[in-house]
Amino acid sequence: MTPDLILTNARILTMNPACPRAEAVAVSDGRIIAVGNRAEIERMALSDTEVIDCGGSTLLPGFFESHLHLFFGGAELAHLQLTHVEGEDALARAFHAFAAANPDAPLLMAQGGHYAILDHPMTRHDLDRIIPDRPIAICAHDHHTVWANTAALRVAGILEGAEMPHGHEVVMGADGLATGELREFEAFGPVIAIGGEKRPNLGIATGEEPSPWPSEAEQAIDRAKIANGLAHAAKHGITSMVNMDGNHYTLDLLRGLQAEGKLTARVKVPFHFKPHMDLSALDRADAMTRDFDDDWLTSGFVKMFMDGVIDSGTAFRLDSYPGRPGYHSEPLFPGPRFNEIATEIDRRGLQIAVHAIGDGAVRTTIDGYEAAQKANGKRDSRHRIEHIEMIDPSDIPRLGALGITASLQPPHAPGAMDFALYPALDTIGADRLKDAYLCRTLAEAGAPLAFASDWPVTDISVMRGIGAALTRPAYPGASDERVPLMQVLHAYTAGGAWAAHREHVTGTLKPGLAADIVVLSGDIEATAPDKIGEMDIALTICGGRITYDGRGS
Repeated sequence: MTPDLILTNARILTMNPACPRAEAVAVSDGRIIAVGNRAEIERMALSDTEVIDCGGSTLLPGFFESHLHLFFGGAELAHLQLTHVEGEDALARAFHAFAAANPDAPLLMAQGGHYAILDHPMTRHDLDRIIPDRPIAICAHDHHTVWANTAALRVAGILEGAEMPHGHEVVMGADGLATGELREFEAFGPVIAIGGEKRPNLGIATGEEPSPWPSEAEQAIDRAKIANGLAHAAKHGITSMVNMDGNHYTLDLLRGLQAEGKLTARVKVPFHFKPHMDLSALDRADAMTRDFDDDWLTSGFVKMFMDGVIDSGTAFRLDSYPGRPGYHSEPLFPGPRFNEIATEIDRRGLQIAVHAIGDGAVRTTIDGYEAAQKANGKRDSRHRIEHIEMIDPSDIPRLGALGITASLQPPHAPGAMDFALYPALDTIGADRLKDAYLCRTLAEAGAPLAFASDWPVTDISVMRGIGAALTRPAYPGASDERVPLMQVLHAYTAGGAWAAHREHVTGTLKPGLAADIVVLSGDIEATAPDKIGEMDIALTICGGRITYDGRGS
């Protein structure tokens, strides 16, 4: 087999234990055909082989993003971004400039506002002072809360409140009207819909399919949003991803992009199971698994939310929240109910991924996985827990013992990247910091690691994520949770592929696997940990095709 592409003069970290380092790699027809030293690989070149000199830079398997939200992440690229915006004056300036640039937008939507962006809890009145006559809204950085002004609440039809499913809330004020704070996806769904983004929200809010089915023109609009998200991911070296929300429609859109030659990453999409659903709804998960099963588009797993987030007090904790005696929040799936659901999903041979942030939610999830294993027998399930921002010490060894993957996001830890230490650490509580945002501790206890950004919750940049994992601060009274470089890289490549049951396709550089490759702008092993986040992506290659070329930028 003759190569159509050779990448040489590289410091290659293959993530293949049998051949961990190399200098060059040869590619033919989208697959790796040889990995080895520079001289032997270069001898394979023919007159029509493209040869790329990597200049001594690090070359890795393409990054495997284990947890993101591609559809609404792509849509949000057009929204106002509030990262590092602080205080009412700065917020007003940002909104006024965005409003002037978007005079016809039905909703002025902002992303990345944190819970302490003002010096008091935000209400619709705060936003009314900024822009009273057009609908505006701010999505919290964790995407679990939206704040809307009066105009947005009125257009959405929820100014006077609305009945919501368990765990979702339109917060009401003493005046009998909504305060502007909307907790969880179904509560703020009506506001998001003003901006024409109801369909991207469906996969995470309700798990249902769009009805009526979108026209071809509407589908083209949605495919363009996903294509924007894919291009953004390629710019950051991502060649595979687990999209942690979705439905059959999402996969249909991706299949459409594939037919157009515009699918630039391998995507795994779940069926999203909600508390109101009957077990028979899992037939839809089976159908998605059946309909999408190739090297590019797959399903085969079920996503669930066990709780919310710490900042809004919706994460389910075993102890009380600081300053709120007796308040723990509660799980979206009570333990016995989750045990039943997990057992049935596992019986069908599907993987499970559960958002669990509070230690109560984590324990409930572990208990459910254990119940499934007892009922169905041990198999290669690779069930996952997403986030694990708090965990009781007694539950730590259970992850490794049950084979549960810790799907973690290094950028989420307060102080590691864009999220401030406070008020987050106060909300956790000083006596619980030793149990919060564990990473190295979980790995040392035997839990497989898969790393991700949770984009658009945080910056999608894998390089910044690697830097966050290497440099995050130790919290007062807590252990050092930094992870060594090679382990971090593994969690962003081979570890992610394994956690998604895709290691037979990608994740390592060895003959026969897909030519999914990322070339960095320099030598990552020679770069100081606090400078890694500043490194760029020189090349992203997926299936042997260059999907991003940053060499001239």
